[in-house]
Amino acid sequence: MTTTRDVPESTRPLEPGFSSHGHLEKLLRAGHFAVTAELSPPDSVEAEEVYRRARVFDGYVDAINATDGSGANCHMSSVAVCSLLTRVGYSTVMQVSCRDRNRIAIQGDVLGGAAMGVANILCLTGDGVQSGDHPQAKPVFDLESTTLLAMLRAMRDESRFQSGRKITAAPQVMLGAAANPFAPPLDFRPLRLAKKIEAGAQFIQTQYCYDMDRLRKYMDKVRDLGLHEKAFILIGVGPLASARAAQWIRTNVPGVHIPDVIIDRLAGAQDAKREGKRICIEMIQQIREVEGVAGVHVMAYRQEEAVAEIIQESGVLAGRAPWKPGDPR
Repeated sequence: MTTTRDVPESTRPLEPGFSSHGHLEKLLRAGHFAVTAELSPPDSVEAEEVYRRARVFDGYVDAINATDGSGANCHMSSVAVCSLLTRVGYSTVMQVSCRDRNRIAIQGDVLGGAAMGVANILCLTGDGVQSGDHPQAKPVFDLESTTLLAMLRAMRDESRFQSGRKITAAPQVMLGAAANPFAPPLDFRPLRLAKKIEAGAQFIQTQYCYDMDRLRKYMDKVRDLGLHEKAFILIGVGPLASARAAQWIRTNVPGVHIPDVIIDRLAGAQDAKREGKRICIEMIQQIREVEGVAGVHVMAYRQEEAVAEIIQESGVLAGRAPWKPGDPR
């Protein structure tokens, strides 16, 4: 006699109102303040290197994003990293960039990822190839993030490829998108968010936040449009290593606004790296109090070991112990 445990999770009936069986969606729908983090895939075929990078987040984050050629640089693929991590029990967010693959390849990757247990897909347009280590590569951009969201929503909800051909077992995934509240024109950003949510985005992860005044004004407009009730919004945060690094990011990374007061704090600190962590902790504590924010997304490039300390000291978990591999679910 077949039992529920004999049926693969990817084909089991969903709870009412859910799109996936994923830990992250359950957590968000239960009203918990979520913490996600970003893992940079290795330049290697070593699975142990992926697991080693993930272990620094154990017990402190609710899901791990695997980047997809971030910055147009080549690394192990997001679908492969997610496959390895889900195999040992991690909750993952698979990033999909439109830069490198056409709609045929993307739909196949999403089916494959879902078959391996991936429950969350973050839809991205992607950085231009000129910014990475293969500027001679031919960019694809067959789709952009909004049309990608619509295509994947139809795969999930209508069990069909974009061609119209039937999918016999549809991917059960929660769909996400990126947002940049701090890029001009600022008044357009909530409207851009609305388009992504209309296309199918259920959770949002934003660019780095270092300006609370701009974030509060953005969230005021988000609430006016009722968008916080239609999608879970996670605000991007991360530690700055030095005033010089902050200046470089402000000049070279589109949409990241770092106020002078932050750079001055770093420049005047005896231990700039420690001060960068303190600034990140303060940001998380303030973000936690903004109405309509459902969590934070921690991006600590080359400082991943600092994530546990930052989350712990921020108190943002409020006594909650995030799931980690080996815990019952």
